[in-house]
Amino acid sequence: MTGSSAARAAGGLAALAVGGLAWSLVEARWYTLREATVPVLPAGQEPLRVLHISDLHLTPSQDRKVAWVRELAQLDPHLVVDTGDNWADLESFGPLAHALEPLLERPGVFVMGSNDYVAPQPKNPARYLLSDARSAPPQPPRAMPWRELVRLMRSAGWLDLDNRRGVLDLDGRRVSFVGTDDAHLDRDRLPAAGGPDDARTLAGASGTPTVDLHVGVTHAPYRRVLDGLLADDADLILAGHTHGGQLAVPGWGALVTNCDLDPRRAKGLHGWPGARPDAPGGSGSTWLHVSAGLGTSPYAPVRFACRPEATLLTLVPA
Repeated sequence: MTGSSAARAAGGLAALAVGGLAWSLVEARWYTLREATVPVLPAGQEPLRVLHISDLHLTPSQDRKVAWVRELAQLDPHLVVDTGDNWADLESFGPLAHALEPLLERPGVFVMGSNDYVAPQPKNPARYLLSDARSAPPQPPRAMPWRELVRLMRSAGWLDLDNRRGVLDLDGRRVSFVGTDDAHLDRDRLPAAGGPDDARTLAGASGTPTVDLHVGVTHAPYRRVLDGLLADDADLILAGHTHGGQLAVPGWGALVTNCDLDPRRAKGLHGWPGARPDAPGGSGSTWLHVSAGLGTSPYAPVRFACRPEATLLTLVPA
């Protein structure tokens, strides 16, 4: 290759890199609604609409994201599930409360993520390629006012599922929930089955099942958490945290998940631990939905081939 050819090639690669960076900054603000159908309800039931939101990582200046999240209430979901990492700045409580306001009028459940507890910090992105991407923070973490966030959601009637169980009556059916606190900070403790908060232990007068659906909720989908929820007989598990890999390879998908979940499950609807329950070989699996989320760390505000998202899950009879 001649010197001029090498220079042109180098210039082309540089232009491609600059273009990719520019696009990733745009894509990080190109919010989209995903939709999926989950055949998980008992026979004969009407569909149940579940809005799954996650990883907003909201900062005070993100007015467009606030407006977009508020519009999600127009989907008229029967249930809102928030799987954590709602904010990314100490001054975000007001904008976040405004964003969630119309959704808080609906039945909902929530768990906390790591950035609900502590503010994000700049970190070396190469650590995500390690088997365990967690690392000691470069400086003492700043605590977020997470108790205010918990009070906001609880006061609206949303169930706090951080290492807890609960039950809701939704559109004529009874749904039980089990959740864990954030596994990325090792705060997860699966609550024991059979206790007073486990609606499945209540004796039905007719001997029929006391709940129509059992749902597991967590922020970070570490394998130990998913295995615990599977053993708890969850019909459907909802999680976030992964950002869908955040930077994906077109035609291939995510390279990392920021936990020990395999990258092919970084976002979307899957089976756990094997194939989808409605696919060959999936009889021992449960349904798993991982949200790619709506935000990024303020120190890495980019996405590539992985648009920020919320998901409307339509649950139908199996």
